[in-house]
Amino acid sequence: MKITEFSIQGPKLIELKKFGDARGFFTERFKRSSFLEAGLPVDFPQDNFSRSLPGVLRGLHAQNDPPQGKLVTCISGRIFDVAVDIRKGSPTFGQSVSVELSGDEPAWFWIPSGFLHGFCVLGEQAADVLYKIDNEYNGRSEFGIRWNDPDLKIAWPLKDPVLSEKDKVAQSFQNYLTKKSN
Repeated sequence: MKITEFSIQGPKLIELKKFGDARGFFTERFKRSSFLEAGLPVDFPQDNFSRSLPGVLRGLHAQNDPPQGKLVTCISGRIFDVAVDIRKGSPTFGQSVSVELSGDEPAWFWIPSGFLHGFCVLGEQAADVLYKIDNEYNGRSEFGIRWNDPDLKIAWPLKDPVLSEKDKVAQSFQNYLTKKSN
């Protein structure tokens, strides 16, 4: 396992060992002892799975009560995955990090609680994404921020993505800040 940290404290890219030959490849996708040794979380009471078609963008989403950390991997296809720091008092508040995840290159993207999360599908193949979540989903405390909010300055590789109705009407980052300060 190779762990890459970013300029924003918290998110980590966890690249897994891949053993391949003419038949394909094998990887240990999640090994509790290896994650513990690396200081990564291992308690995940919920797994989520999504299949997204080419051109789809999901996000940006977060949850307050309880806050959620997400361990995200792409099983097949390719995605551009983004985490935005929304931790109160963080020196990198409002800044983002992004990675490309691919089913052909086994890796995890750890996004701790206090971050918005979103991703878009790259290429012409659907993407299968698995997330391990460190707290169960609570729809009453979920919220979203516009994927293309100019204050966040995310360099998405899609200009006109396919969005859910919820993501089409997500609030602006400024509106989130106004509500948060009240």
